[in-house]
Amino acid sequence: MRVRSAVQEAMHAGLDRIRAEFEIPTSFPPEVLVAAEQAAARVPGAEHRDRTSERFVTLDPESSVDLDQAFHVEVAGDDIILHYAIADVGWFVRPGDALDREAFERGVTVYLPDERATLYPPVLSEGAASLLPDVDRPAVVFTVRVADDGVSRIDGVERALIRNRAKLAYDSVTADDLPAGFDELHRRIEAAEAARGAPRVEFPEQEIDRDASGRYSLVFRPRLESEEQNAALSLATNLAVADALLEAGTGLFRTMPDVDERRYRRLRHSARAFGLEWPTDVPLDAFERSLDRDDPRTSAFLLAVRRAAGGAGYEPYDPERPPWHSAIAAAYAQATAPLRRLQDRYVIEAMLAISAGRSVPDEIGAAFETLPKAMALGDQRAGRAERAAVELAEAVVLAGREGEIFDAVVVDESDRGVEIQISDPAVLTRITARRVDPGDDVRVRLESVDVDERRTEFERVS
Repeated sequence: MRVRSAVQEAMHAGLDRIRAEFEIPTSFPPEVLVAAEQAAARVPGAEHRDRTSERFVTLDPESSVDLDQAFHVEVAGDDIILHYAIADVGWFVRPGDALDREAFERGVTVYLPDERATLYPPVLSEGAASLLPDVDRPAVVFTVRVADDGVSRIDGVERALIRNRAKLAYDSVTADDLPAGFDELHRRIEAAEAARGAPRVEFPEQEIDRDASGRYSLVFRPRLESEEQNAALSLATNLAVADALLEAGTGLFRTMPDVDERRYRRLRHSARAFGLEWPTDVPLDAFERSLDRDDPRTSAFLLAVRRAAGGAGYEPYDPERPPWHSAIAAAYAQATAPLRRLQDRYVIEAMLAISAGRSVPDEIGAAFETLPKAMALGDQRAGRAERAAVELAEAVVLAGREGEIFDAVVVDESDRGVEIQISDPAVLTRITARRVDPGDDVRVRLESVDVDERRTEFERVS
């Protein structure tokens, strides 16, 4: 029998409190479980074209079992064709049914370090709807044509039966595992991103790591090159989807405001806090691209960039208000993670109709008006719970270090106090201090830690 350490017990108890506090569901209602079992037993038929002979593969974290995306790539003259197979959740779940109603309550899958609260019951999200290896699975295949300048467009969208030929993992995949043209495809997508003047789309995460023995630690995990390459596939597809939706005058778009001047200045202070030299004449996107991906300071800074951009949200098509996503520097939609995000399933159904020359079904168009609220509630709940888990981990990691002094930099000030960034460990917190300005170096002493309240308190000493 494995015995938990005091740290493990503190994390376990704290995570249970977080689930209760933020109303993170820990189970599904019986009627939803019954509906999921019935849906999982459905057998794909003539509505799915047989593409099982094509070599689709997946690329995910090694432990992932909720596989949304599989792909294969081909070179066609000057263009590269991405065949992007997305889990066909819409074939299992219908608007208004028990599974859909429950998904509207959840919005998104919530990931906490010990377990996740999935959007759909595991019999679907980790079983019949997941693009697991060596089994035939229903999917929606987006055919995306990427030109030599990296601009992508949708050539077709269809339901198909596919077979995942290899479940590749980020930390072990090699170039030989990937299809011919994959590297060139990624290069083109990056070039198009640079031409738009877009910052990086995918940011590193401050993560709570849990090893095989159950021990927890708080880390900034730098993104692997394979993750960046895989994310580029979704980026190209979702940009092309946004263009198709705009042309059809419908859809739901992911939006994010630009970084304002005050937050821009704060980012410069954050860069200094991490010892990163940001020349005054270099814009943010160029500075981000110049950073060493293997440097943990880069991970911390990019996380600060994501926070500084403000909250992202969803907006239905409005001809008077073109959608804009500042991190993408373009109109952007999301259609590539339907096992984890509710709204993607509806966007996929709209794209199937548009590609076939049909009108978007009324229930899909109507949902575009109600989905922003459902997604906002789901994102908010998930964000608060995941942030609380980080605060819990910070308290657990710092417990016992009371009295220690840490170097920090002031990154912001307001009527709520002075916000400081401690680089080691990477902690963002507030203190009461006088006669300081953003960018000032300070030293702070850890005064107290309350694991139950997920609170740490620091005091300036110099």
